[in-house]
Amino acid sequence: MHRKTADRLVILGSKGGPAIRPGGPSPTSSLLEIGGRRIVVDCGLGVTRGLTEAGLSLKALDLVVVTHLHSDHVLELGPLIHTAWTAGLDSRVTVFGPAGIGDHWQSFIGSLRFDIDIRIVDEGRPDIRDLVEIVEFTEGAVFSDCVLSMSALRVDHPPVIDCFALRIEYGGRSVVFSADTAYFPPMAEFAKGADILVHEAMLAEGVDRLVARTGNGARLKDHLLASHSMAEDAGRIAEAAGVGHLVLNHLIPADDPEIGAKDWIEATRKTWSGPLTIGHDGLVVTIY
Repeated sequence: MHRKTADRLVILGSKGGPAIRPGGPSPTSSLLEIGGRRIVVDCGLGVTRGLTEAGLSLKALDLVVVTHLHSDHVLELGPLIHTAWTAGLDSRVTVFGPAGIGDHWQSFIGSLRFDIDIRIVDEGRPDIRDLVEIVEFTEGAVFSDCVLSMSALRVDHPPVIDCFALRIEYGGRSVVFSADTAYFPPMAEFAKGADILVHEAMLAEGVDRLVARTGNGARLKDHLLASHSMAEDAGRIAEAAGVGHLVLNHLIPADDPEIGAKDWIEATRKTWSGPLTIGHDGLVVTIY
């Protein structure tokens, strides 16, 4: 049985981009436990381990939301659900994602057809294909029940068109996830008055070192500068929105030994004076 906890946000993976390095953080994923629901936002590599280390029983998997189809947000979606299934999942999981998420799931299921079919027969498991509901969404209302609602805003993450910020509301409280985006002023209205804004962030002084380490040179640098927000920009959005707490996540770079929390704080404090937390793997923010 799922243990009772206070409503909380857990940053499972705090890194922007798909690469992993020794001792470094994992790509993007978060857990939001609010109003008795368990919402996984994005499924970068490591999300399954992150959830178990956060104390969540995989059998309690509930709602999963993918903001866009870049690999550092969707790579472990199928493995997460399959691992939960082998751990005893027997209840419905709803997966929300942009156009193409259904094809992604079906391709994963097809690739594991042998394993799935033999475990159903040999281990008496329910058919995983009957447990997963895929819902493709676009901008606007995404989900609501009697207590919880979720809406989406299309953001600026070229060349990806279908990339969406999320606003999740329950009991008068709200948490907003920026997803991956360049500085996007409409985000301030979308996040207006949110208790927590989880916003991606990049530090200019780390970009050239990251590009040199990763490769692809000018092409990668052009993408980063066109598609992501500087820490100062995240602060501008938080200030304009009047949020209660800014959490920086999807950090670029997240594993540069020359950059530490004080650098992120210094950059963000140029534009934001409110409560600020720099994301790291395993970070827990209690929602009051």
